[in-house]
Amino acid sequence: MTAGDAGGGAQVKSAVRTVELLEYFADHPGTHSLAAIQEAVGYPKSSLYMLLRTLVELGWVETDATGTRYGIGVRALLVGTSYIDGDEVVAAARPALDRLSEDTTETIHLARLDGTDVVYLATRQSQHYLRPFTRVGRRLPAHSTSLGKAILATYDDEEVRKMLPETLPALTEHTLTDREELIEELRQVRERGFAVDREENTVGLRCFGVAIPYRTPARDAVSCSVPVARLTPAHERTIKDALSDARERLALATRRL
Repeated sequence: MTAGDAGGGAQVKSAVRTVELLEYFADHPGTHSLAAIQEAVGYPKSSLYMLLRTLVELGWVETDATGTRYGIGVRALLVGTSYIDGDEVVAAARPALDRLSEDTTETIHLARLDGTDVVYLATRQSQHYLRPFTRVGRRLPAHSTSLGKAILATYDDEEVRKMLPETLPALTEHTLTDREELIEELRQVRERGFAVDREENTVGLRCFGVAIPYRTPARDAVSCSVPVARLTPAHERTIKDALSDARERLALATRRL
């Protein structure tokens, strides 16, 4: 191995560690001690400290007032925002999301499949809440959300088996944790044309989702979330009709992407 090869290898290793470290912070909000981070990522403490100091100087990582605890920095937010701002699907979907929000008066989400999770790209707030809330940038297991189920239903059964483990993590007591039970539900999703999250992600909240059919298998979906206490049969029909209309609008808006 030449010196150039060795240097290139070291640079790649450093890049991988940097990305893994930023992903650790993304999955663990708040600030963390050097010892806690080192235990989680397993890097040599001296190398980890130098990497953290470099990321602090560049704005990707921030420290608390003592300078001994570390968390994600504002640069990560800027990059994440630029991803959403430049995404063609998010831009094309805005009118349909606005219309869906008006038709249902409930919380609307647009999300994308990333591995076995869904990542939230856009939100329209419920007209029933005064407190602002957004999930943009958050990720959740696909199997526990109507968004994820709607997307997974566009894959065949064997593809889903390859993607997901036999036992799935439970977010609530209602979450489907058996892969084969989930696959059976995905067959029902294909038949009825929409997915349902029955308090599987958040207790007290039911969600309905449809995939955006601009590619097959799908990678994006839109959902409507409503508190169970407010979900009357008439309101549920309104939501399902609005989602069906939104799917057609989204298919039209994204047909050239």
